[in-house]
Amino acid sequence: MYQTDPPQPAKVALPTMYDLPSEYLEDSGLPDEFHILQSQLLRETFSTPNYPADQVLVATDLNLYYDTHNPLWYKRPDWFAVVGVSRLYEQRDLRLSYVIWQESVAPFVVVELLSPGTEKEDLGQTLREVSQPPTKWEVYERILRIPYYIVFDRYTDKLQAFQLVADSYHPIDLSTPQIWMPSLQVGLGLWQGTYTNSQFASRNSQLKNLDAAKLSWFPSVSIFSRIGITKELNACGYAGTIQQGIGFPQQ
Repeated sequence: MYQTDPPQPAKVALPTMYDLPSEYLEDSGLPDEFHILQSQLLRETFSTPNYPADQVLVATDLNLYYDTHNPLWYKRPDWFAVVGVSRLYEQRDLRLSYVIWQESVAPFVVVELLSPGTEKEDLGQTLREVSQPPTKWEVYERILRIPYYIVFDRYTDKLQAFQLVADSYHPIDLSTPQIWMPSLQVGLGLWQGTYTNSQFASRNSQLKNLDAAKLSWFPSVSIFSRIGITKELNACGYAGTIQQGIGFPQQ
């Protein structure tokens, strides 16, 4: 359908980001509030000293198109980060989606926030049906070969992480709920504190990032003071806070 004679490179012959947006009328509704706020916290705290800020793309609920033979197939991670690519599409435009054959760089880390309806697929416990696209696990592990895949269940505070070793994902020991990614000099793990950037309350955990120099978790006041977000520590919690979660602490 998209082939020419002589053949053209996939970047030229196949649909571009403008042809493959993340929002269609038939798509399901937006994520719940926790997904929005948890992804927002990850976005605000993710930073690596190994790449300039304009060479780091952080995305939330952005379609990820991955198959040149089936260019309309996509997955939509809750959150992912790509390093070594322009934050802007062709260094000039906000992204409507992320198209692998346009970028030639796969995400470095993906985070999925478990929901009852997606848990089995997120954890690789579903089988691919005949004539259907590959499962999320297959795409991340075998097609895109994403180095780190992280799954978090806010109802149980259970954090699971997988690292690509050779051709398959291997679980990371999380006896201490922290994941260190040495090539980026950044880590991720469970965090407890109060995040008041949005009106939301949760009694469970959040994800946040780990500081490269000290390998320790900073109080949320220190983490966010540099970007001007008001917050406070509050063990009991109140409306307008996220109590605990996952993220990427910074100095």
